[in-house]
Amino acid sequence: MSLITCRDLSLGYDGRAVVSGLSFSVEKGDYLCIVGENGSGKSTLIKTLLGLLPAVSGEITFGDNLKRFEIGYLPQQTEAQKDFPASVYEIVLSGCLNGCGFRPFYTKEQKKKSTGNMEKLGIADLAKRCYRELSGGQQQRVLLARALCATHRLLLLDEPTAGLDPNASADFYKLVSKLNLDDKITIIMISHDVATALAHASHILHIGNSKSQFFGKTDEYNKSDIGTSYICSCGGKHHERSN
Repeated sequence: MSLITCRDLSLGYDGRAVVSGLSFSVEKGDYLCIVGENGSGKSTLIKTLLGLLPAVSGEITFGDNLKRFEIGYLPQQTEAQKDFPASVYEIVLSGCLNGCGFRPFYTKEQKKKSTGNMEKLGIADLAKRCYRELSGGQQQRVLLARALCATHRLLLLDEPTAGLDPNASADFYKLVSKLNLDDKITIIMISHDVATALAHASHILHIGNSKSQFFGKTDEYNKSDIGTSYICSCGGKHHERSN
């Protein structure tokens, strides 16, 4: 059963669509990369899937008992957020907030989950450090650990390597692939790094106008007219998924 199915989806603001006719599904264990030109509606799609924006029209269905509060989300960072004066542990633990309900405190289980996620991502030694003192790559690991506290099923990542140097970007992609392949966490990621996305993703959703949309497996995208044209325009190369 699909975790998410979208049928003839139109997305936008104040009832005005910026993209129309999107139809795709995400199965358990998929690694879907969303690509397309700036302003094509990629971030709007993520926000609509999260319920932060209403769909203009069309249908979004969640399957296998998936609830929106079970989705981990790593949004694009603003400069103000990068300067947030909290400890690494506090930020990671805040990812458990949706599971607190009306309780004014975190449970032992939630604290254990936070510590475990920091260990998994190699940042346990940074627990007491101030977030704003960290490098960009370290900050993204912290935010990824925070997102993992909300889910063991599905992560939505909005251009998570934007602003990172090549080494930090490559390191982050390896982390996400490990979560997908080893922990079986389903990934939906917006990426501006087309070549690297193609090397890791199992599926591609290309968003554009009605004549330049694609959804399918990565190798199919590589061979499609839309994929070939976009990859060439970005200066990328054809890649197979790394396992």
